[in-house]
Amino acid sequence: MIERLRKMVGREVVLDTDAEYIYIGTLASVEEDCVVLEDVDVHNRSPEETSKEKYIHETRKIGVRPNRRSVAVRMDRIVSVSLLEDVIRFN
Repeated sequence: MIERLRKMVGREVVLDTDAEYIYIGTLASVEEDCVVLEDVDVHNRSPEETSKEKYIHETRKIGVRPNRRSVAVRMDRIVSVSLLEDVIRFN
């Protein structure tokens, strides 16, 4: 996964984790134990909030709404990663 992530440096990504948060922002660096995102939207995906998929699609449509300048996410917490531009738009 580290090599795949390194190819995404400088691009907007969606990180899904095993916690209640998703992270959408620009991948700044990839370390052995964490990834660093900049201009990050940290979104709580708890049941009472907007669904994860709906929120990601909304972000794809209108752009990232950063609420953190920088965030480090532990590598062992990442469940999946994709480029934001790879999220397929729907109406």
